[in-house]
Amino acid sequence: MYQKIIVPIDHGNRNMKTEHKVFISGFVESDCRPALGEYLHYNGRYYALAEQRIPYMRDKTVDDRFFILTLFAVAMEAEKQMLNAQDTIIQAVLPVGLPPKHYGTLYRKFENYFKGRGIQQFTYKGISYKVEITDAASFPQDYAAAMTVYQKIAEYNKVITVDIGGFTLDYLLIRGGRPDLGVCDSLEKGVIKLYNDVASRINSEKDILLDDTDIDCIIRGERTDFNGEVVRIVEDMAKTYVNDILGTLRERGLELKAGCLVFIGGGSLLLREYLEHTGKVDRCIFVEDICANAKGYSMLYQIQKKGR
Repeated sequence: MYQKIIVPIDHGNRNMKTEHKVFISGFVESDCRPALGEYLHYNGRYYALAEQRIPYMRDKTVDDRFFILTLFAVAMEAEKQMLNAQDTIIQAVLPVGLPPKHYGTLYRKFENYFKGRGIQQFTYKGISYKVEITDAASFPQDYAAAMTVYQKIAEYNKVITVDIGGFTLDYLLIRGGRPDLGVCDSLEKGVIKLYNDVASRINSEKDILLDDTDIDCIIRGERTDFNGEVVRIVEDMAKTYVNDILGTLRERGLELKAGCLVFIGGGSLLLREYLEHTGKVDRCIFVEDICANAKGYSMLYQIQKKGR
């Protein structure tokens, strides 16, 4: 018996996201069954999800690590839909995406990475699955996320999406509701750079070790155990970081006070207070759903399917 399922997936360098699930883009491979945690048994090996993410990869097709993570994602969605009957072959369609800057050169390669592998057999949480990826369709990241708030941005002729992620800052211009792939880029200015700069300065000046969680708490204005001077330095560096990235966008010829800016990604939500009070941005919308890209891929796939 065959069962079709559509599984939109956002293959992030920091997190994997489906419409319903989020997990870190990393796993540990072993010959032995893990004692704890979620794992796959696939091709004689065990793969357990881990807190340590895979190092940044511009091209995620160079090895099978993101394919393994994709099997996790498909199994999670199949589990949610209770598609795990012993005699069922799950035929999965994957709407996926890439950063706008890399979309034109990599989208075919990314789609083909998933297709033509035949039926994949594995166990997840001790349950056997048979999965065949029958199709994959790729769409521009961030444009997809913007589609989830389309009603809010439809009135604007120009919309700039700004995705502040862990490793990269991606931007894209949308004209009249369509992505302009000639006006986009992916810059290595994600929040990890801010974390590293803050940790280095605080260690150097105050002999205090801050981790990412400490920095997040200070930036969000939450209660911390650090003194006022440490808090002031972190807040000042966050303000400088925000001013620098907005200045970079202005240098790229993007007018931030015309049309509307759509801020996407965990970095945007972390720095929302700073972004809203820089004086450099007028109309802006924050996409608060971390799974927005995956949901947007699903929407764009349905539109593409109707147009065939």
